[in-house]
Amino acid sequence: MNQTLPKRNEISPEYKWAIEDLYANDEEWAKETEALKQETVSLASYQGTLLSSPTVLLPYLRKKDAASKKLERVYVYANQRYHEDTGNAAYQALSNQAAGIQVDFYRHLAFEEPELLNLTEEMLQDFFRQEPELSVYSIYLKEIIRQKSHIRSQEIEALLADANDMADGPSNIFSMFNNADLKFPPIQGENGEEIPVTHGRYVTLLENQNREIRRKAFHSLYSMYEAYQNTLAATYSTNLKKQYFFAKARNYGSSLEMALDGGEIPLSVYHNLIDTVHKRLPLLHRYVRLRKKMLHLPELHMYDLYTPMIPRDEKKIPFEEAKKIVEAGLTPLGEDYLSRLREGYANRWIDVYENENKRSGAYSWGAYGTHPYVLLNYQDNLNNVFTLAHEMGHALHSYYSDAAQPYVYAGYRIFVAEVASTCNESLLMDYLLHDKENTKEEQLYLLNYFMEQFRGTLYRQTMFAEFELITHEMVQKNEPLTAQKLNEIYYDLNRTYFGDGIIIDPEISLEWARIPHFYTPFYVYQYATGYSAAIAISQKILKKEPDAVKNYIQFLSSGSSKNCIDLLKICNVDMTDPEPVESALDLFESLLDQFEALTEQE
Repeated sequence: MNQTLPKRNEISPEYKWAIEDLYANDEEWAKETEALKQETVSLASYQGTLLSSPTVLLPYLRKKDAASKKLERVYVYANQRYHEDTGNAAYQALSNQAAGIQVDFYRHLAFEEPELLNLTEEMLQDFFRQEPELSVYSIYLKEIIRQKSHIRSQEIEALLADANDMADGPSNIFSMFNNADLKFPPIQGENGEEIPVTHGRYVTLLENQNREIRRKAFHSLYSMYEAYQNTLAATYSTNLKKQYFFAKARNYGSSLEMALDGGEIPLSVYHNLIDTVHKRLPLLHRYVRLRKKMLHLPELHMYDLYTPMIPRDEKKIPFEEAKKIVEAGLTPLGEDYLSRLREGYANRWIDVYENENKRSGAYSWGAYGTHPYVLLNYQDNLNNVFTLAHEMGHALHSYYSDAAQPYVYAGYRIFVAEVASTCNESLLMDYLLHDKENTKEEQLYLLNYFMEQFRGTLYRQTMFAEFELITHEMVQKNEPLTAQKLNEIYYDLNRTYFGDGIIIDPEISLEWARIPHFYTPFYVYQYATGYSAAIAISQKILKKEPDAVKNYIQFLSSGSSKNCIDLLKICNVDMTDPEPVESALDLFESLLDQFEALTEQE
């Protein structure tokens, strides 16, 4: 059977996104870039004048917004064209050109923040009185004032800016080592064939039904991290010291405080997450024992955590059927939401199928003033149905936010970014679980799929967050972080989280050494909080709580017009309280109950 991928021009137009909705053609794009260059120069002429009068500041901010919208369209179009066919030299060049235009734009506007930092609350209120229309920018300007205590003198700021390139060293070194230099020994397959082990193949190998292949892949991967553990410990430790250096330089009490302050996230959110998950670790221990039983293993090992407990032949789900399944699953969100979903289906928001040289994976993107776009590489299976629901969740979040908010507040922070996508997945899962035509095996498969999301997102990412907290605090106390110490910390965390129903293989103590997100300090906790918030919201919707859908649509429409905590409070979800995490773990317990009840049936 011929497995050659089709070329881009061989894909039916109905399954390609309507890129022409951004620009009719490349010539239109080129005209816009020329106009943008002129607007950029015009904006730069405001340097030194922003606070001279509100009648100067207001037109500057309006012109900047107009130019930023153009920049967004220019950048998105060039990169989406490139992603359609990464082998197309013309669009490689267009993408590079767009990147240069973006750098040039921000370089010309580098004067803005230093000038606005001279704002005081009194001056701002006076500006609002003189020019009431400036009040649309009040949140934006007040945020600059709020951050002022962490901005240093011009001389120190210049020094910190110069240090940034050097400060990226640990992350760049790890990335180069992990992605370019590190090679894993191949393993032998069941028929004696050689199987390469790579980052991309690793999880697939751990999902293999052949346990020996799982074990060999596990040992192959960690043998190389063990060989370089001292180098990686020094790299990771240096990254933590860098973070604490900047935290102290910017008058923060800790690295965690600095990381959370940008989104106005209280420290209690981070600590509540860890504390609440710890209280519910017996549920994870129960899941581990269930996995051991279902896999019929005398001992469960760390490399047995990814293989499905319920093997199943994948039922083919064509894309047209997937659209109907997703729409049916999202029915609880109401007709307004469904009409927007159908609009996306009908008006070619989605680039559906894989073609030669197309960018891998899936994403939702777009530019303010046009509809969102979704890139897929759709395969006819259940996992890809969930991917469609997930990415359309992102797309409709952007759609509602763009429609309701001025440009300055249309975007949203990472802390809330995964809520809409995960909420869609949760609603779809509930719909599938209640399908009366499911066989027992299909029901168990779905429950296993859902429980794995809890293990992989809520529990695993919280364990990562706890590891980060421990190690950053050690650096702040001037305690050395050797490879041996890091291994001990990570091994003990695995033992605590997974319990005594599994063998904690010594190799897992090295997992810290391969997690790229650890080089973006205190990022991963947001996966767990976002997942918890999404589950809490989806449960309110499914239980038909008063105004649950109305509140959720308001949340989707709010962009960044409030801080993240207040945005979620629109949906009666308070992430400063343990309740949303508790609620999510209550659902996990319910899934365990359902799975165990089904397996006990004759």
